[in-house]
Amino acid sequence: MLTFVGLGLWDEDSITVDGQRALRAADEVFAEFYTSRLMGTDPESLATHHGVDIDVRDRAGTEQEPEPILDAAESGDAVFLTAGDTMISTTHVDLRLRAHDRGIETRVIHGTTASAAAASLTGLQNYRFGKATTLPFPYAHGGDGVPNSVCDTLDANRERGLHTLVYLDIKQERGEYMTGDVAADLLADGYEDVLGVVVCRAGSPEPRVEAGRLSDLANRDFGDPLHLLIIPGELHYIESDALRELAGAPEELSEPV
Repeated sequence: MLTFVGLGLWDEDSITVDGQRALRAADEVFAEFYTSRLMGTDPESLATHHGVDIDVRDRAGTEQEPEPILDAAESGDAVFLTAGDTMISTTHVDLRLRAHDRGIETRVIHGTTASAAAASLTGLQNYRFGKATTLPFPYAHGGDGVPNSVCDTLDANRERGLHTLVYLDIKQERGEYMTGDVAADLLADGYEDVLGVVVCRAGSPEPRVEAGRLSDLANRDFGDPLHLLIIPGELHYIESDALRELAGAPEELSEPV
């Protein structure tokens, strides 16, 4: 059996009870933290808390050399961990399909996702979100500013009145996490007076949500990562009230439609 377990968003206690049972009963445990990580803990503390040994795999060790994971699942019960949910954004469908090709049974134990938390913390309705996008560091895509693909997604969603969830780049191997002010600064060139909402440390005991013009958000300090950015579309009156009350959105930018 190969069980994919989402660890949730923050620390050792963010995992579900079902996920914890599977983790502690496993013969071998693997994890990857290159797509995201739990900012409230580290792999060593996670392993100690749950009384297990964790083999942390890098990208190559997960995607190009999955045989140790599959061998462990073929001979016993193996668990594969990620932050959030293993099949949402940090998707590992390929690993699951490789297991099926070898006749290994799989299951998924879900964890809370950043996208669900973003909607919950801001009061924006999740079914009013359009396609999500990821904003990379400029050096990471070999150009200046914002890639056309990001702008295309924003423009298409805004034309339809939909919200856009913008995931912010993570370079785990370099210890770099894009922050909300950096993201707002990048997008302000072309969207200066557009309303943005920064969601900080979702899943932690003290998350932070702030709304404002992108040009204003670019000059604020949002503290430690991880951060998300939302560009709202047309607002229902409850969404409008929520952004003003929960995120301090300016009235002139948060009128309901």
